Amino acid sequence: MKYYKIYSTALVLLCLCRPTLHAQQQANPKSSNTLFTAGHASAFIGGLYNAYYPYSKLKLQGDFGLGAPDKLDGELLIVRGKLYQTQATGKTFEIPDTGRTPFSVVNFFHADQVVKTAVRMTKDKLYAYLDSILPNQNGIYAIHVKGVFGAIKTRAFPEVKQKPYTPLAGLLPLQRFFDFSNIKGELVGYRIPGYMEGPNITGYHFHFLSDDKKGGGHIIDLLTDEILIEIDELHSFTVDIPQTKDFNSFDFKKDRREEVRQVENGKAN
Repeated sequence: MKYYKIYSTALVLLCLCRPTLHAQQQANPKSSNTLFTAGHASAFIGGLYNAYYPYSKLKLQGDFGLGAPDKLDGELLIVRGKLYQTQATGKTFEIPDTGRTPFSVVNFFHADQVVKTAVRMTKDKLYAYLDSILPNQNGIYAIHVKGVFGAIKTRAFPEVKQKPYTPLAGLLPLQRFFDFSNIKGELVGYRIPGYMEGPNITGYHFHFLSDDKKGGGHIIDLLTDEILIEIDELHSFTVDIPQTKDFNSFDFKKDRREEVRQVENGKAN
């Protein structure tokens, strides 16, 4: 009887603890450790700018990331669960989650590694430095850089108006550039391995948001000052394929790697 009472008490305690543990697991989306892609990078680069994936659903997949607004109306950045849009006018502002995106990548960010540096670095040197501290060349990394920048150059595209849409590399003459000096802000981005090319943009890809939330855009060039680098290594990825007529008829046979390079660098050569 004594052993029975001890066993019964232990069983009751276990049952009481289970819902709490389950609730904690549900409240910790980081357990998935997954990069989520809404849309397809090659299709987006090729001209599929019409939004299809709701921001409200995107926020359920991650609180950190980047992408594009509907009809290429600037650049999109997601940080700490909030969405920000930078338009071709340079205007940057927080947006509600009532809209949709044609292409975005997000994850629930939790830093595995934190590095602080005051070494002044250009964009190329920053990427080389990141390569030196990201040992897994086939790893998926979410990267958050915040601090002071000696200089930042960003860009945004204007909204497209009429179909058929020109592929993104053909719209480079329409992009608008923005220059910032001695500014506090943050970079939100990723280093995506080569085997994910096609659905995602491989290599480094960053968007910027100033501390005052009034400046942003896709990174073209930069000069760091004193920065804090937070790194989150992800272990899986998921791609949501658009169920649209345009996507179903899109020609994926064309090699768009050169177009992606031009778009990322903001220039044709």
